[in-house]
Amino acid sequence: MNIKQELYSQCLNFVKSRIEAIKRNIEEIQQSLLSEIKSSAGDKHETGRAMIQLEREKAGEQLREAEALKEVLFKVNPLSTTLKITLGSVVYTSDLNYFIAISTGQIRINGIAFFAISPQTPIGQKLIGKTIGDEVVFRDKTFKITKVE
Repeated sequence: MNIKQELYSQCLNFVKSRIEAIKRNIEEIQQSLLSEIKSSAGDKHETGRAMIQLEREKAGEQLREAEALKEVLFKVNPLSTTLKITLGSVVYTSDLNYFIAISTGQIRINGIAFFAISPQTPIGQKLIGKTIGDEVVFRDKTFKITKVE
């Protein structure tokens, strides 16, 4: 498996784990709501139900966001290479290395650190469209693109 495929795989595992955790949380919230319905009555009961309902809505939004990340990943072809940096590019620079896909943080492959970032992040926006040899200035630091896969 090449580096891009490994980075893609780790990002996909990150999203799948996140989705599973959120779904478990939603199930727990649903169980809490059911037990709240069966228990006490009155104002305290209504307040408890309202709080649980808010938690369920928040978890639902988190699930939608995680599903959107998965959709972004499905647009990446881990077998393709391009000369210009785009979604799915692995970018080596004189400073740090990046995988342009979704923001998951640092991933180490064969002892090499990569930062999985979204193209919408500030650094992602600076990198998109660039090619080998281009210089990028980010946060008062200049670095050079040395390789794009």
